[in-house]
Amino acid sequence: MKAFTDQELDTLTLVEGALALNAAIEPATSLHWVRAELELLAKEADHLLAGETNDELRLDGLLRLFYKEWGFKGDFEQYFSSDNAFVEKVLRRRKGIPVSLGAVFLFFAHRLDLPLQPVGYPTQLILKVNWLDREAQYINPFDGEYLSQRVLRGWLIGKEGPSAEVKPEYLASSDNATLIGRWLAVVKSALLREENYAMALRCSELALTFSPDDPYEIRDRGYIFQQLKCDWVAAEDYEYFIAQCPDDPAAELLKLQVKVLTAEAPIFH
Repeated sequence: MKAFTDQELDTLTLVEGALALNAAIEPATSLHWVRAELELLAKEADHLLAGETNDELRLDGLLRLFYKEWGFKGDFEQYFSSDNAFVEKVLRRRKGIPVSLGAVFLFFAHRLDLPLQPVGYPTQLILKVNWLDREAQYINPFDGEYLSQRVLRGWLIGKEGPSAEVKPEYLASSDNATLIGRWLAVVKSALLREENYAMALRCSELALTFSPDDPYEIRDRGYIFQQLKCDWVAAEDYEYFIAQCPDDPAAELLKLQVKVLTAEAPIFH
């Protein structure tokens, strides 16, 4: 499997980097169609909005075009479906989750020279609007609505508890490699939930090209190998995790798993 470096990902737009990784996970991805569709929509946006010299009005126009005219929206009904994390399927269904919708929206925003950047907020991806003459604003790509500080803090309270506060670093722009890493975790989680272990394994292998010695990713790969009935390979991954993280609560449980998985010697033909 091709290894992607942080430097390579940062030379691409976020949606292009995600598309490259989507194709590595699902080789049947139609790269040509996705690029053609993105270009077609970008030209439509350019035709309708490029003549507007006011950035705020141009952004409002793009939000209206993307969410109203083109019909992109957050998938409330099947939020955790893997369909929402693959760029091709998001473009075909016009449904997605914050990271996929945000990446697609950013593609068009940058084509229109709008001052937007992605932010890997602790709860989800959000879009930061860097105005020259006033404070930054934040957009929820799930529905295209502007986010208040109250809503942002409310999200954190739901995740971390009542004492949570919105720290400046939470609202800093994120690089592609960081966002792609989080995206991969979302894809893998969805595929595991759907019991698509072959594709989940590709996600895990891709994640390990970024952090080859990550014991938690290696533990997760072990679980996938176990579901694929590759017991001895799974045991090796579990043993690595146990050695690297002996104090982790999962270590004792995995020791029992290793004993079960290695109880019967493999037969070589």
